[in-house]
Amino acid sequence: MRTFTFFQRLSKAFHGYDSHFKLVLLCTTVSGGGLLAYGEAVAESEAAVVKEEKKKVVVLGTGWAGTSFLKNLDNPRYEVHVVSPRNYFAFTPLLPSVTCGTVEARSIVEPVRNFFRKKNVKVDFSEAECLKIDAANRKVYCRSSIGNNSNEKDEFVVDYDFLIIAVGANVNTFNTPGVVENCHFLKEVEDAQKIRRTVIDCFERASLPSVSEEEKKRILHFAIVGGGPTGVEFAASLHDFVNEDLVKLYPGIKDLVRITLLEAGEHILSMFDKRITSFAEDKFRRDGIDVKTGAMVVKVSDKEISTKEMKNGGEITTIPYGMAVWSTGIGTRPFIKDFMAQIGQINRRAVATDEWLRVEGTNNVYALGDCATINQRKVMEDIAAIFKKADKDNSGTLTVKEFREVLNDICERYPQVELYLKTRQMNDIADLLKEAKGDVEKESIELNIEELKTALSKVDSQMKFLPATAQVASQQGTYLAKCFNRMEECEKNPEGPIRFREEGRHRFKPFRYKHFGQFAPLGGEQAAAQLPGDWVSIGHSTQWLWYSVYASKQVSWRTRALVVTDWTRRFIFGRDSSQI
Repeated sequence: MRTFTFFQRLSKAFHGYDSHFKLVLLCTTVSGGGLLAYGEAVAESEAAVVKEEKKKVVVLGTGWAGTSFLKNLDNPRYEVHVVSPRNYFAFTPLLPSVTCGTVEARSIVEPVRNFFRKKNVKVDFSEAECLKIDAANRKVYCRSSIGNNSNEKDEFVVDYDFLIIAVGANVNTFNTPGVVENCHFLKEVEDAQKIRRTVIDCFERASLPSVSEEEKKRILHFAIVGGGPTGVEFAASLHDFVNEDLVKLYPGIKDLVRITLLEAGEHILSMFDKRITSFAEDKFRRDGIDVKTGAMVVKVSDKEISTKEMKNGGEITTIPYGMAVWSTGIGTRPFIKDFMAQIGQINRRAVATDEWLRVEGTNNVYALGDCATINQRKVMEDIAAIFKKADKDNSGTLTVKEFREVLNDICERYPQVELYLKTRQMNDIADLLKEAKGDVEKESIELNIEELKTALSKVDSQMKFLPATAQVASQQGTYLAKCFNRMEECEKNPEGPIRFREEGRHRFKPFRYKHFGQFAPLGGEQAAAQLPGDWVSIGHSTQWLWYSVYASKQVSWRTRALVVTDWTRRFIFGRDSSQI
């Protein structure tokens, strides 16, 4: 028994020391001092190799793109340092539900440390904001989000081998006077909580006996600027909150409540199918939500919103309000503007990347999500290189067979080609080439470079920019993590398309966004969905589909359980109308 206890103690002591000491101890015990120096040298050299091989990856942001990258990165060759002013991930599609107490704020957030707690990748986290990126020296300048005892915030510098920019975007006010000072935004959890408190404050102020009837009408007028998915969902959520819950608590002022949705365009939800747009507008009018289209906001004061009527010769109209929510447009963060100026990307809304999400003008910086946009290369820019690569016999003409041999690489490198063929309902590239050549048998078609230019001249018209949505950002983060996981393997065995301007192949296949559809909750337990294949669904059943999808998309079982519990509580007890 004592012998066993002795070995237990010896084992604990042995495992308590670092690897260098273990080697020294073994060598001393087995072979004496002669092997001691050798053992130390081997251990130190191995440690140096391991340390040298690890590349430092700095990730800015813990939103959809950054979190998706962290969750899927699984290569121990990297050391990761995450820098973000918030130490949690927020499920932003449910922010409108937080504003009205349907879902609690704590139910849609997950601490980011939970994502890398059990990963085999070393990850450090700093709760700080990025001040500046020094691309030339590979440094990121940061400032802590937490003040010290003297209320000062520490500043520090982080070096990187690879930089992942996933900081999202600011709200774009379009330099409209008074927006920043007087409007609420709906980008962060704190914004949703602030809106919720303000809604209750409006009802409480309107209930005071000293307030006039006219002032009560102004206080209880809620204005939402922006007819996109966020603005529409918030308007619908607020309408349900008022008519299902608050009218019971404030019966004396229920008839004074007004909700107005302002949209500069001709219709709300303009990115959706026309059937959804029409249904949403009709439903809002039936519900008493005032939808004003063609109304561009030009000024916001503390009590009034001034709009320019686009349809009536630019007439200026003034609308009194109690609370205004600005939910339109995305803008560039200041340090991103500075970074873009460093790399020669001036007068752009977002950072331009290539199809592999690498920032143009850099070799080791990647940008994802709302702060970036993919600059898809045009076919016509590379038409000469494509022709030369496909013309293997250097005959100066291109046959259908030669073109087919590189067609897969062309479609992979330039997705607009495949999209154009589908749009024109062409089964084969030969149909496109035949259109340029005229009445000739498909297999006998031969084109020179000018005829190929004619055949592909309209292909680039199918190029589209990706929307600034959580779905896009999440897929980009997953894609880039998989690229980093297989970086060494793909260096040796590239799997991407042919390099038309150079030799060899690209290391990876370019990023391709796969659209899974989008929802628009419209209130009253009704929603609209536009799914792949131009399938449109509207009504109560779609709302239940929305519940199931948003529950399944939660990032953890904890948040999934909390969100479902909140929904159940709302069905049984109603929404929480407290200010806490």
